[in-house]
Amino acid sequence: MTVEEARKIEEQYNSISIPTEEDDFLYTEAMDFLIREENRPEDMMYLGGWYYERRDFDLALKYYEMASAFGIDSADECLGYIWYYGRTGERDYEKAFRHYSKSMERGNLVSTYKVADMYKNGYFVDKDYEKYKEIIEDLYPQVKNARNLGAPVPEVFTRLARIRKEEGRPEDAADLYLKAKDFLAQRISYNAFFGNLNIMKWLIDDLYEIIEFDPEYIDFYDLYYVLNRSAKVSFFYEEEEQKLESVMEDGAYVVHFNDKWFRTRDDFFKKAAVDGQKLTAIYDDLYGFEVELEDGDH
Repeated sequence: MTVEEARKIEEQYNSISIPTEEDDFLYTEAMDFLIREENRPEDMMYLGGWYYERRDFDLALKYYEMASAFGIDSADECLGYIWYYGRTGERDYEKAFRHYSKSMERGNLVSTYKVADMYKNGYFVDKDYEKYKEIIEDLYPQVKNARNLGAPVPEVFTRLARIRKEEGRPEDAADLYLKAKDFLAQRISYNAFFGNLNIMKWLIDDLYEIIEFDPEYIDFYDLYYVLNRSAKVSFFYEEEEQKLESVMEDGAYVVHFNDKWFRTRDDFFKKAAVDGQKLTAIYDDLYGFEVELEDGDH
């Protein structure tokens, strides 16, 4: 393999909507080759992120540590996540705080709100809720007009929404949640990373604690609320009707969509597709939603 051939494999892989196992294998081989040949931290971050999304956290750790040695602030952000959540089987809040702080000092906004979380929860540092709120309040004007989908708009907005709810300002909280939802939906259409989907799920759950769900006015991501109860749903994509339902089995809701079963709503949002297109990628082209909740579910 040559560098030129490896770059071509990388380019081709990034154009595939749903890659096969063979595509995955060729991509990882090509990226590992490029790292050994060119030693570029950008490639280390790409490959580390690829493994992280697939929950192969030991290999993600390896490549993030390689990139961190080059002073890449996003590498320290990612290392912070690995140690904060114990992705490799061991939580280490001291390491998480050290990596987040190093990245925050370079202006990384994601690491900044994670440092805030550590003060909120008292992880490695003394619990200080006022400091948490101060950091989140300071972050808001830095991200509120962001257009780059990688900016931590939904992460900051949802944290601030919870603060507003605690302050007895539910309308302000709902407004923040709705803006975060729109921004995050656009991000997920390009990157259906499990972390982004989790944020959306928690956002929807929190949103419908403070506003009433109206089945007449819903969109694709409101299905996080719908599929957490017994329901039947129909909608259209390119004039073709799509049907799904959630049913209780063994104490949990499973999702049936176009002759396929998904064991959880998380599984549905991660994998459901029409004509080879993931629903998350075409969410804005889905229309005509109709929802029927079973009696007693609301």
